[in-house]
Amino acid sequence: MNPPAPAPLPRSEPPRSGDAGGMARVWAGACLAYGYNAFVGRFPSRHLRRAYLRRYLLGFGRGSSVQLGVRLLNGRKVTVGANTVLNFGTLIDGRRFPVVIGDNVSIGPEATVLTLGHDPQSATFADRGGAVHIGSRAWVAYRAIILPGVQIGEGAVVAAGAVVNRDVEPFTIVAGSPARKVGERNRDLTYTLSFDPLLL
Repeated sequence: MNPPAPAPLPRSEPPRSGDAGGMARVWAGACLAYGYNAFVGRFPSRHLRRAYLRRYLLGFGRGSSVQLGVRLLNGRKVTVGANTVLNFGTLIDGRRFPVVIGDNVSIGPEATVLTLGHDPQSATFADRGGAVHIGSRAWVAYRAIILPGVQIGEGAVVAAGAVVNRDVEPFTIVAGSPARKVGERNRDLTYTLSFDPLLL
């Protein structure tokens, strides 16, 4: 017997044409995202990117570094803690649900953090998703994929290419697709990240 399918998320209704405030917010958000992803995020100035992100993201911690080519979908729902590094090519999806990234987190090149997808069993291709939380001093390695609704615990490690579809306990190392526990990390972490390459 198959388990019951999860309930689909309620669909967000787009603003009605008479809702000038709602349409203005949607338009402003689209312009901010386009401006960052097409121009600012590709410009070789970390100072310009930081200044833009302090105003665009829900929160952007002191000492954090965002390299060239990081893409953000609805940055107004994305919070980045202090001394965190988002490496080149990373995709952070805040379309409907929040993404909260802690302090001293390293997100490797071309990693993907998703909050929204579709229910494959839905006759109407309904949306399905949830918030993503990544704890302080976690390390998400190269091309790892974090799926909607997942919590990555403090100090956890997600190996390169892993696909994470369920929560990861603090200080746990996971690898594979789907990601499985392969080890434990030292719990006595004291480092503060500071990675600021000149042209990245």
